[in-house]
Amino acid sequence: MIRKIVKIDEEKCDGCGLCIGACHEAALQLVNGKAKLLSDNLCDGLGACLPDCPRDAIAIIEREAEAFDEAAVQAHIESGKPPVSAPPLACGCPGNTVKEIKKDTAVSPKEAVVAGSELRQWPCQLQLVPVNAPYFDQAHVLVAADCAAYAHANLHAGFMRNKITLIGCPKLDKADYAAKLTEILKLHEIKSLTVIRMEVPCCSGLANAVKEALVASGKMIPWRVVIIGTDGTIRED
Repeated sequence: MIRKIVKIDEEKCDGCGLCIGACHEAALQLVNGKAKLLSDNLCDGLGACLPDCPRDAIAIIEREAEAFDEAAVQAHIESGKPPVSAPPLACGCPGNTVKEIKKDTAVSPKEAVVAGSELRQWPCQLQLVPVNAPYFDQAHVLVAADCAAYAHANLHAGFMRNKITLIGCPKLDKADYAAKLTEILKLHEIKSLTVIRMEVPCCSGLANAVKEALVASGKMIPWRVVIIGTDGTIRED
């Protein structure tokens, strides 16, 4: 039968996995770092996953496809396994990959040097900060992934100093970062923007939001993206 169904552009897909959580039928999964539709009969064609894709890699098309099967969806969700017709899966979202990071523990917590906080305003969560806050005027702004402060030990002194810090997680926060950042840029004269993101694919949504905001606001101010590895090292600056 000809019906509506999702189509994923693999060239645009960066494997962030945001669409997977948005699909109520669990019809999507990461395969070799790309989002895949497991089986036609699991997709209702309504496109609930579209708004969550930061790369605009998902579209609704009409094509020959097996009919949507609610019973198959229920069985699939209850089993927690893909249907037999689905391709074999690689690991899940790269951001969820479990690993142990070995560190030198020769220095005890009592001996460690405690530096002062460089946070200059409150709140700092991007969803909570008011767009008309006066501290944005003539400010250098840091937009950082939640995990960055825990992964990179020198985030305060190395990046937060003399900046207004905004934090968020594009995978977990249900918010339109680009729209809010656009309003902040329109209302204030921001001097520069620095984005700190983790190396995991889903974190690319943070940098994409800043880029979209710059374009939408018409203010192409100096900005840069710094990528932090899961082991805390700076991978790209």
